[in-house]
Order: sequence, then C-alpha cells, then structure tokens
Amino acid sequence: MTQPDLKITTLPNGLRVITDIVPSVESVAVGVWVGVGTRNEDLSVNGVAHMVEHMLFKGTTSRNAREIVEAIENVGGHMNAYTGREVTSYHIHLLKEDLPLAVDVLADMVQHSTMLEEEIEQERGVILQEIGMCNDTPDDIIFDHYFETAYHQQSLGAPILGTTDIIAGMQRDVLIDYVKSLYSPSNLVVCACGNLDHEDFVGRVQDAFTALSEGGNDNKKPASYTGGLEKRAPRKLEQSHVILGFQGVSRVDDDYYAAHVLSSLFGGGMSSRLFQEVREKRGLVYSIYSFHSAYSDAGQFGIYAGTGPDKLTELIPVVCDEVLKLSGNLSKEELERAKAQLRSSTLMARESMISRADQSAKSLLLHGKVLSPEEIIEAINAVNIPILQRLSRKIFSSSPTLAALGPLDTLESFDEVKKRLAG
Repeated sequence: MTQPDLKITTLPNGLRVITDIVPSVESVAVGVWVGVGTRNEDLSVNGVAHMVEHMLFKGTTSRNAREIVEAIENVGGHMNAYTGREVTSYHIHLLKEDLPLAVDVLADMVQHSTMLEEEIEQERGVILQEIGMCNDTPDDIIFDHYFETAYHQQSLGAPILGTTDIIAGMQRDVLIDYVKSLYSPSNLVVCACGNLDHEDFVGRVQDAFTALSEGGNDNKKPASYTGGLEKRAPRKLEQSHVILGFQGVSRVDDDYYAAHVLSSLFGGGMSSRLFQEVREKRGLVYSIYSFHSAYSDAGQFGIYAGTGPDKLTELIPVVCDEVLKLSGNLSKEELERAKAQLRSSTLMARESMISRADQSAKSLLLHGKVLSPEEIIEAINAVNIPILQRLSRKIFSSSPTLAALGPLDTLESFDEVKKRLAG
C-alpha cells in the first residue's frame, strides 16, 4: 500500500533517507539507524556495539562531549540512543526550525568521532557501572541469562552491555574498526518524521554525510536456537525470577504477526490467560507475561514470572499446564481482544514522532521496505484460530530453555519441567 506522506530516497553512495511528513506538528524526530548490533560482534569483543554507541557522544573533531549535548539542548531538543541485537539508533527530537542543526550534529557524531583514549577510559567506567546496575536488577539480568542459554555461545545471545572483563580490556582500535567495518552507507538509514520538506531534508543529508566508511565484513553468523538447556543462578533475593522459553519465528516468517497475537492472548495484558490464571485466580505472582522477540533469522517465545520462593513449587506446574492447554481451547473472544490490543498499539505509536521514525527506519533496515499501518493491521486481522493452534503446537513442541535467578531450592528439576511440557 502507498503511504503518501512517506518518501524514500537512496543517495548515490547507497545511504537511504526516509521522511514521514506530519504537517500538524511543530517538531521533527530525526535519527541515524544502523543495521548492526550485538549479533555483529565477535564474542571476544562482546559489548563493542554498545560501547561505540556511548563513544559517539564523547566528542568529534569539531565538538567535545559537552558541546554535542548543549548544541541540541540549547534549542530545547532531546537526544538519545540505544543498542539492540540487530539495530543501533541515534536520534534527536526538536522543533522543526532546528532540523538543520540535528542533521549536522548526527553527521558529525557518526563520521567524525575521535574516541580519545581519556574519553574511552572515562566511559569504560560508566559502562561498568551500567553493567553493575543491570546485575543488581533481577528482572533485567534474567533476560541476559535466558538469551545466553537459548543461543549458547553465539553473538545473538550475548549480553548487549558486554561483560565486565571484556569491557575492562576493550581497546580503542576495536571500537574504531567496528565503526569502519559496519557504519557504512548500505547499513545506515537516516529518517525524519514530523513537519519537514522531503527534498530539503535529502539535500541536507547528502551534503552532511560525505565521509562514511565503505564498510567491510558484517561478521553476522546465522542464529541457531540451542534449546534443551537451562541456567540457574541461585542468589539471595526476595523473589525468584524464571523465564521458560521456546523457539519462535523470525521477522520475515509468515507467522510473525500471528506470534505476536499469540503472545498478546497468552500473556500480553491483565485479561490474558497467564495473568488471569496465575495472578488473579491463584495469587502466585506479582508479575507474569509472555513475549515474542523476533530477529532476521530467529525468534523467541518466552514466559517471564517473578514470584516468592514459597510459590515456586506451585507456579511451574500451573504455567506448564497453561502451555499445554493453549492450542486446544482458543476462543474467538480472546482472539479478537488480542488483535484489538495489537491494532491499537500500532496506531497509538504513530502519535509519537520518535516511535514513528523508529518503526519506519527499522522496517526498512530489516524488511527492505517500510510497512504501512494498513499492511500491519491487515496482517493482524488475518490471524485466525486455526493459525494460532498450528503455531502454538509448533512453538511449544520445540525444546524448552529455562533461566532462573534467586532462591531456587524449591524449583523442580529441568527434566521434570520438560516432562510436564511433553504432556
């Protein structure tokens, strides 16, 4: 389907530029999205993608770290970044008249970062503190444990922040080589959403992004779901944290949207099966939900629960029972409720310029095109009960992965869990 307000131009050097015109707003969200992340790292330098993200804020040949942030905040704008497993983003939200400044700052950061040794040392300490903070957040670090187990000894499963030992020894040349190899025009998308003119923006981007690297080997290896493994990390905590997961589907799989509908139905809200049965009916948890994480060639369908150690014995059998029952008694009412939740979240996200730009840029990087809201909603609406029954049988017949953190004395053996799931 056509999107009249969305335009894409590919520059002569291969850099793709997207504009999504929203005339009714006074601002613009603009950013650079790079189609690389943790999975493009060698395990020996795990964390380099995230460290590069930090370092691009620490100074260029024309601005120091303070001048970078002051340039944007002096005009009332906001800037941020994130590193994912397959995408890294640097983005700014500011008033429409300040868009040229944002383009200049982003181009400067991406192309002219100096990565001075003294700045690396300082930021190394910041990242080590970030890792420590993550380790002190059980419902956060449990996901690192889970992905490391599900994709054992693979970059896709490595922690995004890296490890303390690797970050402590990360050298400047590794950071520079990562940018030189991967921050190339073919891996970059520059996207702006809000009140702007497409041709003007394209011209500014073309003038500003003239010093990008030609790139090299992307170091991306096919993902292979391990399955059948567990990781238990006993720790003295108030709660036990558990993730039980299975092989899901990739971003390009025909069942991609069906997997999200299934997750929403199963554990996506307060009306979902898991919440109603495990929390509302039995009072076994404070927090429980399901998730589906999809990548270019892999996917994960998981269930997270946080509970008191005294409830752990009862929790796991109940969750396994809900897994076994899922494909057998799906109702039209819960299907329509799950689809309505996904439709509304899709459309509500378009009210945020940053979310809208993020969705468009990632769609182009990961799908090769920008999917319209109508296309997404059409795919959601096409999901029916037979599709979900088939998909749930497929997902839950895969070898499970278990990660657990906290007081675990009452957690039954992984073999017992697998027997329950086998019915």
